[in-house]
Amino acid sequence: MSTGPLAGYRVIELGQLLAGPFTGCMLGYFGAEVIKIEPPKGGDPIRGWREVQDGTSLWWHSLGRNKKSVTIDLKSEEGIKLVKQLIDSADVVIENFRPGVVEKWGIGPEEFKQSNPKLVYARISGYGQTGPYSSKAGFASVCEGMSGFRYVNGFPDGPPVRPNLSIGDTIAGIHTALGITMALLEREKSGQGQVVDVALYEAMFNLMEAVIPEYDGAGVIREPSGSTVTGIVPTNTYKCADGKYVVIGGNGDSIFKRLMEGIGHPDLAVDERVATNAGRVEHQDEIDQIIGGWCSARTVSDVLAVMEEQRVPAGPIYHVEDMFNDEHFQARGLFEQVEINGKPLKIPAIIPKLDRTEGKTQWPGPSLGQHNDEVLGEILGLSTEEQEALRKAEVI
Repeated sequence: MSTGPLAGYRVIELGQLLAGPFTGCMLGYFGAEVIKIEPPKGGDPIRGWREVQDGTSLWWHSLGRNKKSVTIDLKSEEGIKLVKQLIDSADVVIENFRPGVVEKWGIGPEEFKQSNPKLVYARISGYGQTGPYSSKAGFASVCEGMSGFRYVNGFPDGPPVRPNLSIGDTIAGIHTALGITMALLEREKSGQGQVVDVALYEAMFNLMEAVIPEYDGAGVIREPSGSTVTGIVPTNTYKCADGKYVVIGGNGDSIFKRLMEGIGHPDLAVDERVATNAGRVEHQDEIDQIIGGWCSARTVSDVLAVMEEQRVPAGPIYHVEDMFNDEHFQARGLFEQVEINGKPLKIPAIIPKLDRTEGKTQWPGPSLGQHNDEVLGEILGLSTEEQEALRKAEVI
């Protein structure tokens, strides 16, 4: 039995690909019983994406952790009946289909207002459930662009840059998990469920800091700034003598003084022109050239040693092998080991860390339909004969 903070809550996950499944992954990690409904033929497409071993994506073992896989054909009448019964037994539903699809199937939130009034129904889509764009297809890549995020991400003389991750989906999943948790907390007071409506472009829009008030109040459009941050100096990425990169954030007034002293420029440490951030912004190129020149003559380890001595925030640019070899990652428990077909596999832990009711990986992503008998038999009470008939009809 799960002992996490969400133990006792049942979640029905109807989504595919990333945003909905990442939400379910977070909830399951912290104790919720997550029942993932998958198509009988093929299951969630992520089972076959990227690096595949023994017929299953390595990603799936992480994203599908702690979930119970049940195969049900949502395009069949019998399948919809089964899903309705499962939803009536649940606390939470997660779906990330295009708006209107679940209503067409007869399993939208309005269907359960009477039968399960405490239900928290979380909906993830590209543009939300309302508004003129709601019916548009919205993958994370497109929604990241519309949110304003892609515009500021890149260099001034080049095209907008995409991080090599589906960040819009993951950020939307985090927002959805937060929305579900808040709705469950509110349910303790009112006894009523509600709909959680998360749009991918709005989840990314939520990251845009001062972009909106700066435009409305000062008419300023935040432009891409490469590896720096507009209006905050110095904070940049610098190449070192060994060909690796280091990030240095010396933008506090006292930190800047220590930085300049550490790199052999005590004159700038007391220069009134750059004593405050406003002055440093005016002289950004000069400051970055000085720091960049100093770093280029030293290895990353030498640069970081000086930064540590001067108490200046700085760190290396890691790739995944660096993470595996870092003692702090290990000490913080950021890698969890599961067993796949008798072989060990590391998957990432999920934050936040709770000191009393911690989350954990109880099992890796299950095989397709692995929990059919358990869920359909124990929760819905279907006999072995009834389940076999559904299999023959390809409903499950």
